[in-house]
Amino acid sequence: QVQLVESGGGLVQPGGSLRLSCTASGFSLDYYYIGWFRQAPGKEREGVSCIGVSDDNTYYVDSVKGRFTISRDRAKNTVYLQINSLKVEDTGVYYCAADGLTNVQAMCHAALRYDYGQGTQVTVSS
Repeated sequence: QVQLVESGGGLVQPGGSLRLSCTASGFSLDYYYIGWFRQAPGKEREGVSCIGVSDDNTYYVDSVKGRFTISRDRAKNTVYLQINSLKVEDTGVYYCAADGLTNVQAMCHAALRYDYGQGTQVTVSS
């Protein structure tokens, strides 16, 4: 079965950190662009960060630059999203998606294009 599974969310205080994981089963992530998206309560799903087939090809939306880091572990067939300096407005369900032919900026601005799994909930609250 081909699927992506997100994990690592939780409840954290403002300023805290989390590391989200997007793990693939049934296929290798090595040749796919991977994007992280989130949906806050009452808002549309939006792209957060995307990584290309080359690990140094990354993109971040302005609201997360300097706080989020996307990376890939090929041995674990997993893409991570390290989230630091969490803000209340980072609260939402985080999802990942894969695309075989795109570019990182386009992928991160095409949230409606992809199908998603269950996601992982991130709640930032004091």
